[in-house]
Amino acid sequence: MIGQSVKLTKIRGIDVGVHYSWFIIFVLITFSLTARFTSEHPQWTTVEHYAVGIGTSLLFFVSILLHELAHSFVALAKGIPVRSITLFVFGGVAQIGREPDRPMTEFQIAIAGPMASALLAVGFGAVEYLAGDQFERLSALAGWLSSINLILAVFNLVPGFPLDGGRIFRAVLWHMTGSLTKATRIAAGTGQGIGYALIFFGIWIGFTDNWFSGLWLAFIGWFLMNAAQESVVQVSVRSTLSGLVAEDVMSRDCPIVPARMALAELVREHILRTGQRCFIVVDGSRLEGLVTLHQIKAVPQERWAQVSVGEAMTPVSQLRIVAPDQPLIEVLQLLEGQDINQVPVVAGDRLLGMITRDRLLRVLASKMELDVPGMAESDSRRLSNLPGASSTA
Repeated sequence: MIGQSVKLTKIRGIDVGVHYSWFIIFVLITFSLTARFTSEHPQWTTVEHYAVGIGTSLLFFVSILLHELAHSFVALAKGIPVRSITLFVFGGVAQIGREPDRPMTEFQIAIAGPMASALLAVGFGAVEYLAGDQFERLSALAGWLSSINLILAVFNLVPGFPLDGGRIFRAVLWHMTGSLTKATRIAAGTGQGIGYALIFFGIWIGFTDNWFSGLWLAFIGWFLMNAAQESVVQVSVRSTLSGLVAEDVMSRDCPIVPARMALAELVREHILRTGQRCFIVVDGSRLEGLVTLHQIKAVPQERWAQVSVGEAMTPVSQLRIVAPDQPLIEVLQLLEGQDINQVPVVAGDRLLGMITRDRLLRVLASKMELDVPGMAESDSRRLSNLPGASSTA
């Protein structure tokens, strides 16, 4: 998601950004709060209504950021990397580098967020009490933030994966069953059920009371339902790739072309005849780089006869490479995170093979179908929608 976001800062090595959808919800919440304060405090000036409304909105999203930082700091303390935190239309999400290795770690990471929100609710409640009528505007701001953080803490404890409560539920199931995959499937099933319930409840609210609140509940339910489904696929992927390394799936017959070859010859003799889209570039026996169809298209066609493969390629110094014994799940994460379609497998300065995204996903789909008999056919189809499986990150 960070690829579709505006980066704000970096906290303890974690990229913090806001998704483009955040700007929409920020405006909506600001106008909603301004209208609320206008109704409850008509004696304030228009400038004061908007100032308190904007300030409350900003502090609300700071609260969400602190909620996600609580998860992230516990994860870091447990040795689990955290790539990014993104604020978006439904709140926030922390992208953790890998699944916890035991149930207690999962529980500790999951409970940290609601605890942070609960502490914020108490803190803002204390500010509201101390401000009283003397500091009416501060009291109004703190009162709303106290209530919303309490709601955030309670809602996140609902046992529907991937909400925090769902992760706590998964940790308990994991401890009981000894299987992360089985625990995820059960917890995600609960999450999907809660998602459907929110959708239907939102529709009912929309037709009987407030259409906006109903629509919002339905959207939250839809998001929860889809997130639960994606979580099952991701855990299935991790389980399926467990124990596999790069050399297990790499292609050993990668097409090799010399750096001095002209692009026109490469296109005519190799691409048009074989359909290959990626070529290893060598100078003698030394790996020089990688040239892809995308890089060839970046050169004007009338210059293909004059430009060599070595001039158009990505040099080896700029390539993302993997070792033959690197876990395959890390290779998949590299392809997704860097939005690249292929990665060379190199030992020292010797090229061993190539892993393409398409090949990895085909191997993954086949292995999941064979090794996981209970996996639904729809789960296999969803592999093509994993982050990084398309041209977007």
